[in-house]
Amino acid sequence: MDFRSHSRVICLWAALLVFLTSCGRARAGDIVHDDDLAPKKPGCENDFVLVKVQTWVDGIEDDEFVGVGARFGTTIVSKEKNANQTRLALSDPPDCCSYPKKKLTGDVLMVDRGNCKFTVKANFAEAAGASAVLIINNQKELYKMVCEPDETDLDIKIPAVMLPQHAGASLEKLLTNGSSVSVQLYSPRRPVVDIAEVFLWLMAVSTILCASYWSAWSAREAAIEQDKFLKDGPDELPSFTSSGGSSVVDINTTSAVLFVIFASCFLILLYKLMSYWFIELLVVLFCIGGAEGLQTCLVAILSRWFKKARESFIKVPILGAVSYLTLAVAPFCISFAVVWAVYRGVSFAWIGQDILGIALIITVLQIVRIPNLKVGTVLLSCAFIYDIFWVFVSKKLFKESVMIVVARGDKSGEDGIPMLLKIPRLFDPWGGYSIIGFGDILLPGLLVAFSLRYDWLANKTLRAGYFLWAMLAYGFGLLITYVALNLMDGHGQPALLYIVPFTLGTFLALGSKRGDLKILWARGEPDRVCPHVRLESTQESL
Repeated sequence: MDFRSHSRVICLWAALLVFLTSCGRARAGDIVHDDDLAPKKPGCENDFVLVKVQTWVDGIEDDEFVGVGARFGTTIVSKEKNANQTRLALSDPPDCCSYPKKKLTGDVLMVDRGNCKFTVKANFAEAAGASAVLIINNQKELYKMVCEPDETDLDIKIPAVMLPQHAGASLEKLLTNGSSVSVQLYSPRRPVVDIAEVFLWLMAVSTILCASYWSAWSAREAAIEQDKFLKDGPDELPSFTSSGGSSVVDINTTSAVLFVIFASCFLILLYKLMSYWFIELLVVLFCIGGAEGLQTCLVAILSRWFKKARESFIKVPILGAVSYLTLAVAPFCISFAVVWAVYRGVSFAWIGQDILGIALIITVLQIVRIPNLKVGTVLLSCAFIYDIFWVFVSKKLFKESVMIVVARGDKSGEDGIPMLLKIPRLFDPWGGYSIIGFGDILLPGLLVAFSLRYDWLANKTLRAGYFLWAMLAYGFGLLITYVALNLMDGHGQPALLYIVPFTLGTFLALGSKRGDLKILWARGEPDRVCPHVRLESTQESL
């Protein structure tokens, strides 16, 4: 097996990995949370929102903690300038299940969770003169404070916020040591549109654009080479088929269906086994695929200037024949992937992840192809169902969205799986990233690349072909995903829910209208006159 065959195997496995993450754009750190198990009722109808708790110690700005607002009480102000800096006081008794011993004058009261209902604590704190109540959880995680079905005393006029255990321990230590602690509570809203979403849209569209042109150029070069062989004589044809078939893999309907089934099984495995070591394993696999993709792209670009190095080979143990150009580029690509893996926790590591991811997607779209519209329809239809099921329907079976949990890495202690493109939300007061799964680019990209290959082989103009309209449909479908995402308060959306109907629907409608649907569906390439036959016909006429 030569180096090219090794590369093909790596990229095929990479294609499977990126399909596993064909999730909707799950925006990490949603500030509004729904909970169907905690229905709203009068006096207890607030949304669960994240709240920033900025602290000052002896007049000096200190740590900022994040809590979650309760269903009951007044709402938290959204602008920092409207939030008052208020003195923090410890409750006595600590659980505030009875009237506090000290009268308060607008202080924020910090109480422990337990021994009575949340609303009882809030009512006693309000009666004592508190302006707000901070309830410290007895666990590391935050807890949604709701009302019991039989509660009636819900006319609470102060906000209630829960803080995690470590925040309470830190504040309590400061207060018991005699420090003067003040807090400011506010819940800033996210901007309607963040610039990160614009760049992410451009990144996804540009990736498919580049991959499609590379794929179409390779197909046209192969067609020209085939015509040349046929003109020279049919005896040369077998060698062409052998050499050309080693670099491209056409998927069929069976493999498309099995792809989705295997992806579902592996997604459940990721969900159940999600842990630090499992994320580390995925990082290693991503680095291998990313380094291979980056090397393939760089070799393709540099070969225009270093043609001799590309066509000169050396035999390497295990890998087989490797070009000198590949040998020169490989160390850089491997080093790039290793450096990213080691420093992926730093703030700018997303740049390296996006570079490796884009290179991997482009390489996969160059190697893996759909031969006709029939296979494309089966693949995208299965992916459409897959995306909806694991983002929405899985909530009914697993009490949470499996796809979003896996994408975020909620159970791993990490920032999520690496098979995502992400850009930091620069103007978002909550920070975080806008993300898109590789599968939301790769799967529609297979169809878009197919459209451009067909257009070039059929010698269609840009307007008369299918590529322009498929590309526009993909871009518009992704745009609609962003709109839906913002309308749903940032909750993760299955991007393929919007992209597949636009992209596939446009292709099918145009093909039917132009009368090309039969050829697109079955053959996937236009009728071409054999040059060998054309040559013989010309000679006979002479």
